[in-house]
Amino acid sequence: MNPKEGKLLIVDDNEDLLKAAKLFLKRHFAQVDVEKNPEIIPNLLNNEQYDVILLDMNFTRDVSSGSEGFFWLNRILQIDPSAVVVMITAYGDVQMAVRAIKEGAADFVVKPWENEKLLATLWAAMNLRQSKQEVSDLRSQQKVMMADINKNFSEIIGQSSAMMKVYETIEQIAKTDANILILGENGTGKEVVARAIHRRSARTDKVFISVDMGAITESLFDSELFGHVKGSFTDAKEDRAGRFEVATGGSLFLDELGNLSLPLQAKLLTVLQNREVRRVGSNKSKPIDVRLICATNMPIYDMVKQNKFRQDLLYRVNTIELHLPPLRERGDDIQLLAMHYLEYYSKKYTKTIATISPAAMKKMQNYQWAGNVRELQHTMERAVIMSNKNVLQPEDLFLNARPASANKEEESLAIEQMNLEDVEKILIRKVLKKYNGNITQAATELGLTRSSLYRRLEKFGM
Repeated sequence: MNPKEGKLLIVDDNEDLLKAAKLFLKRHFAQVDVEKNPEIIPNLLNNEQYDVILLDMNFTRDVSSGSEGFFWLNRILQIDPSAVVVMITAYGDVQMAVRAIKEGAADFVVKPWENEKLLATLWAAMNLRQSKQEVSDLRSQQKVMMADINKNFSEIIGQSSAMMKVYETIEQIAKTDANILILGENGTGKEVVARAIHRRSARTDKVFISVDMGAITESLFDSELFGHVKGSFTDAKEDRAGRFEVATGGSLFLDELGNLSLPLQAKLLTVLQNREVRRVGSNKSKPIDVRLICATNMPIYDMVKQNKFRQDLLYRVNTIELHLPPLRERGDDIQLLAMHYLEYYSKKYTKTIATISPAAMKKMQNYQWAGNVRELQHTMERAVIMSNKNVLQPEDLFLNARPASANKEEESLAIEQMNLEDVEKILIRKVLKKYNGNITQAATELGLTRSSLYRRLEKFGM
């Protein structure tokens, strides 16, 4: 900010001081207002927004204690919490100056002052005011952005009995700081639920950091989660905080937790036990304060039995478990979700599609939705883009046709004996076959990232 653009208010009972200060400072500030009666301060602040307020510590009826100055400092900050106040004292009382700064003053000057020192102090205060304003603007922007995000997709949609149980659990656990493990198939909305828990928690004004554990390579795990210092490895061009540090004070969501290898599980467990992290290349530990929410679509308890997942880590992350039902168990919600996405994508793509025909809705309700809510969302987006009708019809819905009979691989596995990995392998093979081995298209169909699909292919030896 150019100081010549700044607005300055000086409040002091010494008229000579006010005249001298205004004469000097009006050459450096766009506006310099002076006032000897502090009782006028509320009216001045209601009519003008000052960049810096220069306030006397002592007025006529209280010459040396500074109590009037403290009173008016607190009154100014009540009226405008972002106000930048520089206190004036004739006595150079260090204790009084320290108290003033503790109570919200930006700085202090001792009179009689040197003009250059006074000017330097006021310029620094101007910069502080600008920084406060920028932070305030950023917070306002963030609130607007978050409100928009929440309005569009971040609220959970569903009125089925299965979802009512989920809502009840969220309300019970959100206000606590207990670690939460969300279990559910791909596309059931685990991150949406995690965000809902964060928004209803005492940490709602702090950050929500989401980490896809399945997308982090072993070599970058420490750097991404715990941070690094400059020069700790080839690409470490500068100091960088890890996700745990960034999330301190807020919530940290670790998705696809079941994909972590045993060595990485051990590292994560150590951090959760000690509640501190150490950046790569540093010998100093930093305390962390996060509300931990984890999620996985893997059969985590089977993995513990198979020694693929640490039992002590499971105990650490699942103080409370929350199971999300698949969409096929939420039949009452399909129409609600479909209409929600129809309205959203119709606005997004400027289409005038009023509703969904009964036949099309029946087609969706009879479909199994292997990709759950995420698959339904993609289906509705594609239908809105491709349709030129006012009402969506069955032919507008590109759903995977179910085979008339199970293939040989499915026949060889009795349904009651199949575990989640068996089903996952069959589904991946089908989708890869459908897209002739195209990983990108298959991953999109399955609701996975390319890296997540590659890891599953490697895991299943496919």
